[in-house]
Amino acid sequence: MLSFLDKANTVAPSDYNRFLVPPAALCVHLCIGQAYAFSTFVIPLSHLIGGDKAAADDWTELQAGRTFSIAIVFLGLSAAVFGRWVEEGGPRRAMFTAALCFSGGFLLSAVGAWLHQLWLLYLGYGVLGGCGLGIGYISPVSTLIKWFPDRPGMATGFAIMGFGGGAMIGGPLSVNFMKIFGSWNIPLWGHSATGGVAETFLAMGAIYLVYMMIGSLIVRIPAPGWAPAGYVVPVTARALVTAANVEVNEAMKTRQFYLLWGILCLNVSAGIGVLNYAAPMIQYVFPDHVNKVIAGGFVGFLSIFNMAGRLFWSSISDYIGRRPTYMIFFLLGILLYAIVPTTGHLGSTALFVAAFAIIFTMYGGGFATIPAYLRDIFGTMHVGAIHGRLLTAWSVAGIVGPEIVGRIREHEISQGVPDADSYDLSMYIMAGLLAVGFLCNYFVSAVDSRHHFKAGASVPAPAGE
Repeated sequence: MLSFLDKANTVAPSDYNRFLVPPAALCVHLCIGQAYAFSTFVIPLSHLIGGDKAAADDWTELQAGRTFSIAIVFLGLSAAVFGRWVEEGGPRRAMFTAALCFSGGFLLSAVGAWLHQLWLLYLGYGVLGGCGLGIGYISPVSTLIKWFPDRPGMATGFAIMGFGGGAMIGGPLSVNFMKIFGSWNIPLWGHSATGGVAETFLAMGAIYLVYMMIGSLIVRIPAPGWAPAGYVVPVTARALVTAANVEVNEAMKTRQFYLLWGILCLNVSAGIGVLNYAAPMIQYVFPDHVNKVIAGGFVGFLSIFNMAGRLFWSSISDYIGRRPTYMIFFLLGILLYAIVPTTGHLGSTALFVAAFAIIFTMYGGGFATIPAYLRDIFGTMHVGAIHGRLLTAWSVAGIVGPEIVGRIREHEISQGVPDADSYDLSMYIMAGLLAVGFLCNYFVSAVDSRHHFKAGASVPAPAGE
């Protein structure tokens, strides 16, 4: 009955237009990219009982915000565990599975909100939804690299662009749904109303299920040996671009894998810590000018730059190289994070927003460029599986970044620091993380030939897969 999920049934004919594949990836990534708009739920989730303000039994903003961190942890873990499974079974099966997990996470979260059970929220959006994030995130990456061997950076930009833009849709959508459903004030099963939060979870889960299923149905993979017209495999490799391949387990024995892991982890930690608290942060820094609706718009605005940066920077990296691209990310990021507190002290909303807009082009660009960086260093044979394992760096960053921002804010508030200044120290710490990331990128070099896969050798299955 589910034979349409078989990899053999997704092979495209020889005259297939490869530019029809990116829309399939976007159907999935624009949905799972809603995770970047989760900050719009932080304050409403912390007011489920109290309504306009938090009650004694309400969850704290830190507890609600941890839902996002858990989701990112399981994104990385599921990507690492199922990376080889995704490659072997093809993108359709993976996208179908991701749709069920991600939408199911919203359903459980709705129940958690109605019953006011934090563990159900963590299990739903965090664990089940996080698995949908991880499987859905990696499902189109290796497929698009195979469709675009001549432009791997642009290909991964296409694959991951939608994830960065998901908040552009998810942020305003969640705010408006909560406004509509909150006005209904409908209790369920004898429990109090949730300000529209639970109903919003249900509605968004249903919408995302439909669109992710559409993506799974239209995706295609190239036939074995296919290449774009006029494409010639390079005979010689550029610096840091290998013509060889490294098997996934062997890649994990190299210094380069862990340097790239550190690059991703540090770049993501800086950005994700801010993104998780973007909506409340701008409200606290500019209380006289920003309300909840504008804050939701700010999250959506950042997602535009997050999304645009993924395609822009990954495409630029095809010309200037991955290593120089990351040098720009880290050096410019250090400068911008260091001046963000000053923009708040000056009361300049425009400068504050502009700084974060540029930051998030590079944050998104880092995600989109890392698969091509892996392809350059380790070859194409197991790039999907290696990418999946590298995403454990995202799992760590999903805890480190938000915990730094959340805990430091709580500490600053306890010390009498005003709300408007409670994020300043976090921004300076983020700049320091990027400085360490710059050093990791500086020391990246080509993989020693002893790690290269030898022609004729059998390819072992990765352990545990």
